[in-house]
Amino acid sequence: MKIRRSIAVGALVTATVGALTVGPALANLTYRSPADQSLKQLGARHDLYIGTAVNTDLLADTSDPTYSQIASSQFSTVTPENVMKWEVIEPTRGTYDWSKADAFVKFAEKNHQLIRGHVLVWHNQLPKWLTDGVTAGTITKADVRALMKKHITDVAQHFKGKIWQWDVVNEAVSDPWETNNVIKLRDDASKGFWYNNYGPDYIADAFRFARAADPNALLFYNDYNIDAFGSTGADDKAQFVYTLVKDLLNKGVPIDGIGSQGHLSTRYGNFDPLQIADAQNKFASLGVATAITEADVRSLMTDGLKAGTDNDVNTAVQAQAANYSALMQGCLASPHCISFTVWGFDDKHNWTTTTDLGSGPGGEALAGIYDANYKPKRAFNTLKADLAFSGAPYVVDRIKQRPRR
Repeated sequence: MKIRRSIAVGALVTATVGALTVGPALANLTYRSPADQSLKQLGARHDLYIGTAVNTDLLADTSDPTYSQIASSQFSTVTPENVMKWEVIEPTRGTYDWSKADAFVKFAEKNHQLIRGHVLVWHNQLPKWLTDGVTAGTITKADVRALMKKHITDVAQHFKGKIWQWDVVNEAVSDPWETNNVIKLRDDASKGFWYNNYGPDYIADAFRFARAADPNALLFYNDYNIDAFGSTGADDKAQFVYTLVKDLLNKGVPIDGIGSQGHLSTRYGNFDPLQIADAQNKFASLGVATAITEADVRSLMTDGLKAGTDNDVNTAVQAQAANYSALMQGCLASPHCISFTVWGFDDKHNWTTTTDLGSGPGGEALAGIYDANYKPKRAFNTLKADLAFSGAPYVVDRIKQRPRR
């Protein structure tokens, strides 16, 4: 015990002398509080890009300049909420409308922001002419295959050189409650459009078409409920996606990343930072980058929360901050996690306020890191703190991903 005590005392003396030695140098440094820095500035310490989904209609709203100011100043990467989706870009077969998507790109370029392109292949927000034509039989399976290739090629080439990451295929995998606890590729009537009308090889082909159209963009598979691994059995969606991507990579499919959306609700148990970090690292073990692509944390709108009762509000605010923090810490702990994007930043315009999430429109809401008046919430400052106070050895600089050829 005496030996250990003397070693400890010696270490203390050494540390004290060292502190005295560097004291004058540190005294000359200007300390800048994390509160005075933006999310993108704090993320830059770790080579981590901090992003948001952007509503382009709000960017053009001169009556609400605060939205554009926050979108341009706090974030280093942006994702279009809707304007790169097929129904917007090609509302009439063979006639493209690039106006809104091009305006979004100009916004990002003006503010020196990287762009996450969203989305090339998804079963939602398809143009009516496509879905109606398939239903009527005027568009055949052979037509669908040709149309998907044309769509990916035209869109990726139009934005070639301007997109950092593409969500190439989005939400192709079922949830356990939809398919009797056995995860599979979506093949149901409402969500299995591509599987049913193209075939199971649509995922591999989509990535090959995207790579041919843009050799330099990072190509992502993107999905929700893959934030952490569970049983790793037949009912584990994260495990299914891991195996799916592993098999595709073994076949030479050019997948560069896996995007975990990060849509959470405070009404559920969710995950701790170590579980999220483990998932990020397991995905990265395939040789791909990872990203948190659509983070938001909503709360069930109880009567007390609607009324502003302190007990309900405090519980929701603190739970939301803890869940955002778990996502951020999990990303920081994995050096292959290259970006962290929130899906809209304020409560007023957040998609959860108008979408039926199992409890009716507005049944779950308050998902943003700013409130409806653009006041930063506890979650905003917690994310700042995670970025400001994290460091080696468990948080190191990001490992950059190169496009897979």
